[in-house]
Amino acid sequence: MPGGQRNALPICFTKHVIVVESTIQDIKKAELARFARRAQKLAGVPGEIAVLIADNCRIQELNRRFRKKNEPTDVLSFPRARGGDIAISAEIALDNAGLYGHAPLDEFKILVLHGLLHLAGHDHENDQGEMAAQESLLRKKLKLPDSLIDRAHSLRRPNRRNHQPARKKR
Repeated sequence: MPGGQRNALPICFTKHVIVVESTIQDIKKAELARFARRAQKLAGVPGEIAVLIADNCRIQELNRRFRKKNEPTDVLSFPRARGGDIAISAEIALDNAGLYGHAPLDEFKILVLHGLLHLAGHDHENDQGEMAAQESLLRKKLKLPDSLIDRAHSLRRPNRRNHQPARKKR
């Protein structure tokens, strides 16, 4: 595709846009768009962004097409030369909000921030914690609950104080 848009979704808007392709009710698009503008500035992402909130089937389709992973995921990012697109699973976001005990809107904000950091060029799989540190700093500035990376690490390493040993069978 021309203009270095090889990885971008076919959503090219001229403003910050939140597109909802989900049956999930009460997604506060205006508030999420305001948050995205503020977070974009703090993350240092130039240009225009679009956020797609869709069901797991749509996210799985995008993940399979662009990452060759045939499963839904919480958030995908598609950079362009300036800005990019973010795709969020509404179902996973709602599940995570319940799991972590915060409002669904906060979970959508966490996922938008995470996607923006990827659009800014960060890669938590290969950067020795740089993205995690940046996400933690911005999360505090934006008054958000634990970041996506913090949560992923805490799930991999159980807290020893709260970790209960498995019971033996009698």
